[in-house]
Amino acid sequence: MSVHAIESETRLASQHLDRDTKRIIFAAALGTVFEWYDFFIYGSLAAFFSTLFFPKGNETAALLAALATFGAGFVLRPFGAVVFGRLGDLVGRKKTFLVTMLVMGLATAAVGLLPTFEMFGWWAPTILVGLRLLQGLAVGGEFGGAVTYVAEHSEADRRGFTTSWIQITATLGLFLSLVVILLCRSSMSAESFASWGWRVPFIGSIALLVLSLYIRLKLHESPVFQQMKAEGKGSKNPVADTFGDRRNLRLVLVAIFGVVAGQAVIWYTGHFYSLYFMTTVLKMSLEQANFYLLVALALGTPFFLLFGWLSDKIGRKPIVVAGCALSALLINPLFQGLATYGNPALAEFRSKTAVVIHANDCTEDQSMFGQLFSPQATKECTRVKSFLTARAVPYIVKADAAALTVQIDDEAAVPFDEAKVLKMLTERGLPALKALAEPNGPMVIAVLFALVFLATMVYGPLGALLVELFPVRIRYSGVSVALQLGNGWIGGFAPFVATAVVIATGNIFGGLWYTIAFAASTAIIGALLLPETRGRDINS
Repeated sequence: MSVHAIESETRLASQHLDRDTKRIIFAAALGTVFEWYDFFIYGSLAAFFSTLFFPKGNETAALLAALATFGAGFVLRPFGAVVFGRLGDLVGRKKTFLVTMLVMGLATAAVGLLPTFEMFGWWAPTILVGLRLLQGLAVGGEFGGAVTYVAEHSEADRRGFTTSWIQITATLGLFLSLVVILLCRSSMSAESFASWGWRVPFIGSIALLVLSLYIRLKLHESPVFQQMKAEGKGSKNPVADTFGDRRNLRLVLVAIFGVVAGQAVIWYTGHFYSLYFMTTVLKMSLEQANFYLLVALALGTPFFLLFGWLSDKIGRKPIVVAGCALSALLINPLFQGLATYGNPALAEFRSKTAVVIHANDCTEDQSMFGQLFSPQATKECTRVKSFLTARAVPYIVKADAAALTVQIDDEAAVPFDEAKVLKMLTERGLPALKALAEPNGPMVIAVLFALVFLATMVYGPLGALLVELFPVRIRYSGVSVALQLGNGWIGGFAPFVATAVVIATGNIFGGLWYTIAFAASTAIIGALLLPETRGRDINS
């Protein structure tokens, strides 16, 4: 289907939405865009944050710590889903997601005021982790509430399309965060941005908070929730009814492993890990990588609406299962293409160069978590692996020598000497560490668009599917818990796990197997156990 045809279909569908529905979608979506904007600012600056809030001495460990802190925000998301899901099922959808937005906004602004490690020592990363946990807690209850609220205002035959407007908010939030960061970086010197300019996107979010709160305060409670309360059918203990009832618990598990887990890893790999991959592995500038991703997001966003609309016609299940299956097949070759087009010189070097580290204790010395918690790269094998990983040089480890040596291609193995090894690698075509990539821009955008497109297949129909899956009395809890266990504990750590695997193995594509495994298993479980929900009555 052409882009023109897609625009025509979504425009026609939009014209059929009445004014009240459009206002409800706008208010819920605006607040959720703001929530995701807050959450993604940190993720977009993860590599930058590693130099601000963590001790210097081992850049690899600092980067992993920054990514782990980003992941810490996901740890509390399922708990936020339980806390705010319970409130949403007891006191109402509207009041609950007003609270989640306020918590999120205040925590984000506080990050912009936080002293760095040099100013505040270990208190800086400690407080940063605390603020990230608060952000995760708030997001845990926000998205499920917004999509439930919109779905309960929608007509049955347009529920997929109307909720897909909420599905695009995560991408729009990321888009907005990247735009703000680009504007800040382009309007001041690199020194000013590093000194104080990075704080502007965080502190400036207060204006968005005020606007979003004002608009949401004008909303009315969901008619489905009001009817449930009037009939006395509400749950007195939504948490117990969600996890203690065998049928409801099965719904939660099917939702997590039959759709959300795949959606989560596909979305975070395509949107976040791709950004890290371009800047850290392929050595693109942040401006280059952000620009390419912004263009891909702009091209891909309408497909959220298309697949939401299409799910109203043919069903939710076939689209999300197909999206997971295609992702399992295509993620690895797409990243292979991203590496080839993103830095052709590096790709050529990697294709013809083989490095072997010979050392009996190298594997033990370099566990992925050992690097994370080691304050400095003091062990020899750690230094060698960090040196090679930082330059995206592929390597393998052989436990066949008492003393550590490095072998490049057919050359004789030599004791590790950074200057000597760097000279040998440079002679074989390794680009300089600070040399920016010269990417094939159109092809990079095409690859990124394909990654975004795969995410839209799974994410577009997701909101309607989850709302229709759970009974009204535990809907806020069920939807939120399924979303946040899948996104928080499975998808949220995808960038960290992928990065850690790359560091531990020397294979820049090794971390993608985490995404591939979850996408494939979700496709299988979804095909076997996920029911088709299109057309269900959500009042019961």
